[in-house]
Amino acid sequence: MKQVMCFIFSVCFLVAFAQTTPKPVTPPPPSPVISYGAPIGLEQAKKILAAAETFAIGKQYTVAVAIVDTGGNLVAFWKMDNTQIGSIEVAIGKAKTANNFKRPSKALEEALANGGTGLRVLSLPVYPIEGGEPIFSAEGKIIGAIGVSGMTSGQDVEVVKAALTAVH
Repeated sequence: MKQVMCFIFSVCFLVAFAQTTPKPVTPPPPSPVISYGAPIGLEQAKKILAAAETFAIGKQYTVAVAIVDTGGNLVAFWKMDNTQIGSIEVAIGKAKTANNFKRPSKALEEALANGGTGLRVLSLPVYPIEGGEPIFSAEGKIIGAIGVSGMTSGQDVEVVKAALTAVH
């Protein structure tokens, strides 16, 4: 009797499992063609850092801010006192991710969160966490990227947006 009950349960489980349709994964739309421009210079990077610093201090956010050029090389960096040490590498990683993949790091976070083919993000050298944004020239070309880490992702991106007001 016990074997019959186990068999019936197994069949019911398999039938129920077989009838569930997995949620289809919709791939993100292809990104528009975006070109790299001349890399960001130190003076412009300093202006962006100053805007980030002013905003972060005003909000009492303990963050690290990194700016990379079009090659993903660090141009400028600032860390508020008492920022967690791990945020240094994360800020740089977010900036490199945004620059190297020509999109906000949040786009990769969302792809990963959607599962399915989005899990391929795990095989990439990225920081798929909100807080990294490309920096665009007035002509719409990527000149580098900024990454912020130290608070919640939402707070990090607040600093990013404030910093990017100093671009033009």
